[in-house]
Amino acid sequence: MENATSYFNLTMFVHTGPYRYPAFAVCLALYGFIVCANLVIILVICREKSLHEPMYIFIACLSFNSLYGSTGFFPRLLLDLLSDRHLISRVACFTQIYIVYTYASNELTGLSVMAYDRYVAVCQPLHYHAKMTAGRALSLAALAWVLPAFSLATCIYLSASLPLCGNRIQKVFCANWNVVKLSCVPTTLNNVVGMLVTVTTVFCPLVFVLYTYARIVKACWRRSAEFKGKVFQSCSAHVVTFVIFSITAFCDIALSRYDLEEMNPFAAVILSLEFVVIPPFLNPLVYGMKLPEIRRHISKLLGVTD
Repeated sequence: MENATSYFNLTMFVHTGPYRYPAFAVCLALYGFIVCANLVIILVICREKSLHEPMYIFIACLSFNSLYGSTGFFPRLLLDLLSDRHLISRVACFTQIYIVYTYASNELTGLSVMAYDRYVAVCQPLHYHAKMTAGRALSLAALAWVLPAFSLATCIYLSASLPLCGNRIQKVFCANWNVVKLSCVPTTLNNVVGMLVTVTTVFCPLVFVLYTYARIVKACWRRSAEFKGKVFQSCSAHVVTFVIFSITAFCDIALSRYDLEEMNPFAAVILSLEFVVIPPFLNPLVYGMKLPEIRRHISKLLGVTD
């Protein structure tokens, strides 16, 4: 059966009417802040030699991932907010799926690498500088990107090969599961591969982060208040980032199991946008405020005195 679907229709754009321009202005401001804030984090870490340490290298990678995901999402959203028709070509749709999904997977694998860094720093402090060199940090960061890049490419290729019997996607952006549901043929292979990709890029990093922090908590249990304070200072930003992303990603996963047209359209749109908007927006604020070294260098860069 030939696949004649060359365009998809994104159906979850509500009729904003006179509010489309304020909505456009808010989203443009959000995107502008995300780009500027994450660029500042990356610039500060790159230019300051004192920050060329594994923890800060991982933070820079996290900020770069925020730029990557936001740039794959916001420009199209801004165009759709000003348009009366919300059609997206097949190529553009699968490109957006790949970018958004690799962004989400990179976030989790990156956070798991950061959790390992904090685990070694707290639980094996005497071996930290031997185990976590700058070169090894870059290698781990690269691995955190390569695994999702290849596994998701396989998953999305299978979805793109399906013959489809419709073109309506109940989202404001393209999503793989919504496309697979349009298939005219059984999708057993897609479901199996999708489950394997989900396990390797979502559940394994999630379990690993929880495991490392269980070990960190155990290591701190009988230590002094001063030691616990230092651990809290170095780990709190990562914990906040992990919790924010987990909650927002869970909202999107939960929404994929519901018929969004039966929900309040504004609530459905806001909940589906959380994981591509809130983490890139809050991450630079969390790291800029929680980590004194980054905060000090940002103040220096912007010419602001503490």
